[in-house]
Amino acid sequence: MRAPSGWRRVQASARRLKAELLAVSHAARDPRTSWPARALALLVLAYALSPLDLIPDFIPVLGLLDDLLLVPAGLWLALRLIPLEVLADARAQAARHPQKLVPSAWGLALILLTYGLLATLAWSWWAKRQGS
Repeated sequence: MRAPSGWRRVQASARRLKAELLAVSHAARDPRTSWPARALALLVLAYALSPLDLIPDFIPVLGLLDDLLLVPAGLWLALRLIPLEVLADARAQAARHPQKLVPSAWGLALILLTYGLLATLAWSWWAKRQGS
């Protein structure tokens, strides 16, 4: 029995997303990539590969929405910041050596650090508002 065409489109989109994430991981290591593009690429990769989500997956609908919106939006922005020649080389390298992106301790640490920074900024903002 064949999968419905809608499901095949979802699978094809997931494969493209994985390929682009792999290409971005190669581009982030390229010295021709600017540091803002590299930082965003690493943050997107860390979030995509992190076992921690902004909204936990067990929360109905919202738990999956962050993965369906944040990762593609961050990837889109990272792809726009990476120079075209670097991106072309990274895509070619990813196609030549398709590998599975695996969660890493560094990615988890980066996400935890980012969450800590955001929580500190939010607390600081709230404390200032309470004092005024």
